[in-house]
Amino acid sequence: MADYKNEFGWFAPKPTVEKKIYNLTAVAVGLGIFLVVFGAPVLLNMGKVHPVPQPSVDTPAIQKLAEKERQCVEPTEWMRANHMQLLWDWREQVVRTGERYYTTSRGKKVLASLSNNCMECHTNKSQFCDQCHNYVAVAPNCWGCHLPKEQNVAKAEGK
Repeated sequence: MADYKNEFGWFAPKPTVEKKIYNLTAVAVGLGIFLVVFGAPVLLNMGKVHPVPQPSVDTPAIQKLAEKERQCVEPTEWMRANHMQLLWDWREQVVRTGERYYTTSRGKKVLASLSNNCMECHTNKSQFCDQCHNYVAVAPNCWGCHLPKEQNVAKAEGK
């Protein structure tokens, strides 16, 4: 066996350490349990596809509007991707600056309000909002204050 050199120069022969896995049985059992616990959900759901929800926009309020007025605040694809940021920006704008109107990309001024703008047309919260929010597993805190119209009526009648 060759001698080895450290920072102090030539030294004694390099020590040999026996390579041994201690508690091999316990390690193997623990690794097996880990793989089963964390691998089972992946294996059980592999190949399953959950269809993306298609929110229903067919509400009585929308049907009452003229065909050319059946437009959301912004284009549909933009709203799908950015509606939460828009609502957040509206909240900041109204609370911080007092500006209650939003100018759309089409140049139209609309009231910056979830309850008094969005929920006027999208009255079917369970089919429109909840369907997508449940799909992506988010629970927006909007509904703590901004109740849908049918809940406001129900609470008022219950008192």
